[in-house]
Amino acid sequence: MSFRTSGLPDLTRVPDLLRALAALLVTAMAISACGTAAPTPAPRSRQHKPPAAHTSAPKASSCQSTFVPAYFYSSTIWAQATDTRPAPAVMMLNVDSGPGTGPLSHFQTLVTQAQDAGITVLGYVSTSYGQSAVSTVETQVQEYKSWYGVTGIFLDLTQGTPGEFSYYRTLANFIRSNIPNGVIWLNPGDYPAPEFMSIANVVMVFEGPYSAYRSDQVPSWISQYSPSQFAHVIYDTSASDLASAVSLSRERRAGHLFVTDLNLPGNPYDALPSYWSREAGAVTAPC
Repeated sequence: MSFRTSGLPDLTRVPDLLRALAALLVTAMAISACGTAAPTPAPRSRQHKPPAAHTSAPKASSCQSTFVPAYFYSSTIWAQATDTRPAPAVMMLNVDSGPGTGPLSHFQTLVTQAQDAGITVLGYVSTSYGQSAVSTVETQVQEYKSWYGVTGIFLDLTQGTPGEFSYYRTLANFIRSNIPNGVIWLNPGDYPAPEFMSIANVVMVFEGPYSAYRSDQVPSWISQYSPSQFAHVIYDTSASDLASAVSLSRERRAGHLFVTDLNLPGNPYDALPSYWSREAGAVTAPC
């Protein structure tokens, strides 16, 4: 049934049945007009809404890799790491809180063996929380590349506050200009200002004992990044807590993980953990 644009038909001249039908149509038109007169505004884009402070991050990929802060001299311990299957994805070479005073054939051999096993070797450089001169860091980067053929740099003791951003960006640009496709890890040991994620391939956002790790607070912004961009180091972790530590790290989007039972005040990196083989299997099992 159609309606004239000038108004509704004269209902007094139609049979009762048609009159009833016309009444129903009048009601329908009125409801339709009310429902479309003021359309509901489209919801705002979520990207303009600040994330809630305690928003849970989306479920992360369960695939992780191990890495080793190789701050030890022993070729036996190096072999223990490089012979692990699956091998660690990354090892940090630390000759003497840096590259040392000259190339050492001992470490040159170990680096070559690790690289032959498919491991990325990073040269260790401390930035003293942004206090090391840029020229000093740049010299050490060149020495690591020249003496040991590393394919990336681990910048330790880094400052993750906005005021130091340009300092670390300068270092990152230098590293990548001197080491083609150079891999950069930063270690603020905590969650930095988010802009630092644009500088490094990987940021170490936790370095501490398991007792502190259990209650560590994770900011919601990490959900914007891949787990492969985050690393955790958890020391002073007993064998009985290893499984829990690995599980927590997975929930917290750590794509790279190193757990050890060694602790402070000694050097938690002067050997591999007593459960290293079990750790390597547990971390990489879902992959």
